[in-house]
Amino acid sequence: MIPVIGGLALNLAFGLSIVTIILLSFHLRTGDNRLYFSGQRAALAVSLLSFFATFVLAQLLMVSNFDVDYVAHYTSRETPTIYKITALWAGQSGSLLFWLFILSIYAVIAILQNQRSQQKLMPWVIIVITTVQLFFLILVNFVTNPFIPTEADFVVVNGLGLNPLLQNATMAIHPPMLYLGFVGFTIPFAFSIAAMAKKEMNALWMKTVRVWLLFVWLMLSIGIILGGWWAYQELGWGGYWAWDPVENASFMPWLTGTALMHSIIIQEKKNMLKFWNMILIIITFTLCIFGTFLTRSGIMSSVHSFTASSLGPIFLGFVFFILIVSFTLLFYRKTFLRSEKRIESFTSRESGFLFNNVVFVVMCFAVFWGTLFPVISEAVRGTKITVGAPFFNQINIPIGLVLLLLTGVGPLLVWRRTSRQSAVRNFMIPVSVGLMTALILFIFNMRGYVLISFTLSSFVLTTILIEFAKGIRSRMRSQHENVLVAFWRLMRKNRSRYGGYIVHVGIVLMFVGFTGHAFNSEKEFGLKVGEKEHLDNYQFELLRLSEEERPNHYAYIADLKLKDSDGKTITILHPEKRIYFHRSPDPNRRQPHSELDIYTLLNKDIYSIFNAIDTEKGVAYFKIMINPLVNWVWIGGYIFIFGTLIALFPSKKESVV
Repeated sequence: MIPVIGGLALNLAFGLSIVTIILLSFHLRTGDNRLYFSGQRAALAVSLLSFFATFVLAQLLMVSNFDVDYVAHYTSRETPTIYKITALWAGQSGSLLFWLFILSIYAVIAILQNQRSQQKLMPWVIIVITTVQLFFLILVNFVTNPFIPTEADFVVVNGLGLNPLLQNATMAIHPPMLYLGFVGFTIPFAFSIAAMAKKEMNALWMKTVRVWLLFVWLMLSIGIILGGWWAYQELGWGGYWAWDPVENASFMPWLTGTALMHSIIIQEKKNMLKFWNMILIIITFTLCIFGTFLTRSGIMSSVHSFTASSLGPIFLGFVFFILIVSFTLLFYRKTFLRSEKRIESFTSRESGFLFNNVVFVVMCFAVFWGTLFPVISEAVRGTKITVGAPFFNQINIPIGLVLLLLTGVGPLLVWRRTSRQSAVRNFMIPVSVGLMTALILFIFNMRGYVLISFTLSSFVLTTILIEFAKGIRSRMRSQHENVLVAFWRLMRKNRSRYGGYIVHVGIVLMFVGFTGHAFNSEKEFGLKVGEKEHLDNYQFELLRLSEEERPNHYAYIADLKLKDSDGKTITILHPEKRIYFHRSPDPNRRQPHSELDIYTLLNKDIYSIFNAIDTEKGVAYFKIMINPLVNWVWIGGYIFIFGTLIALFPSKKESVV
């Protein structure tokens, strides 16, 4: 009975979404406010029914109701409670319902928050949001319903269980954060379409869009960072980014969203780039839907993606619908979006922001082309040509270094025009520090992109430190404050600007971590108990092999003693080789999985993977990796998030610069 109620809630939400669009469309034609309030309430009801349906599915997962096909496929009685919850977004239909659930949360917030302040725009905003909800309601009602009963001639006493790769604590956070980012771009997109429709792009619209953009961009950023952490901790290959198609699907809207976050500053400050910013908003939202298409269609082979399904053409049709409607409206409003001012100088801060935008878009196109090329080649030539990490690295590392350079150049430029004297004064110290860094690195035999990356990192950090120093000195002179008070009040008064600088510090530290990959070393070997092996300046000795049966898997556990070059014991590593669904009589159902162990230092990780075990010979096979500087990726990520949180809530009186 409960699954039927969940399905009925989705049916009602589908019908009410159509009613909402009809009511608000008639309101726009007649101006009758009764129709608007009725449509608004219908829109809220659509969201509430979507909440209810999601809670029903979550409850079915928690109680292991295997009469529902989705529950039987993604949980089992042995599945831990936390992973029964994460099963909500582990499968096709559940993840689409979760998409709808997140969008409904955003819809309720947007409607209630702006019903008084944005009265002219809200009818259009609600229509756009409800149209997106309607699309997903069509999917979960008629294409891949999560409440479909299990088709079996017998009573299902246990489910198939959750994929072992997804049984990781990070997967309880990573997908929701990605969804909060992906889905959240619907709201600024809706406000932008409404602004074009009503020709209303005032300061209030700008503030609303800016806050939404910054928040959802932060959520997407956290999701991407957590995805890298999950890959590093769970997949056992020692990396955090493989240019996987589904990774790229989240990265592309992040790139265009980042470009938009920069260029919207120019629109706020100089009332320029309005047309360009509308293009970026449309492209970013479209890439979010396109990324969902890549994940759900099955056309891409990925550890993250779902199996082939009939959703591909439907999603692709919706992508084209968005593009046609949005760019048609953009064409008819091009005069309204024309900027009155022009960039006056190539050496201005406006020019730096614009060039930054162009580089972000170029990188996005490179990722887009590399991601789709295998599909295009198969469609045109009948042969799928795989594009792997080497291609993406070769193209995107130089582009990334250009972006790193621009991160340091931007703050040194001034609005309108940077004079020669200002340029020399502003660039002298950062460039000198960068050149000294390059010389030292060259002496230590560093070459290529390693040399360039570390040099640019020192250049950018110097630039940011100088900016902070200028602001602190200015407050100390004008307000007679000490250093700490001046720093604190500088941050409070200019959260947007200095929060952005902290974000840039985080990005620099992440680049340092990325560059450390060039120094990685690894070795694979087999050991019996008591045997030893060496890698770099470390010794690995297998002390013991043990076995343990747990509720949802069987584990072989290795105790691996780690010693330094002086023979001093550093730690005992405990990598595991697990067999999930080990009780299944079908050998094909049993899934081996390596649960790695990592010893972390500030400057490196010692990464141990238990690859296999030969129980007859008593030999355990390991892969050991030494990953220098990798922790600076995560440290930089924390600083990145901290800076964004500061910038998210600018003080009322601060300038947007």
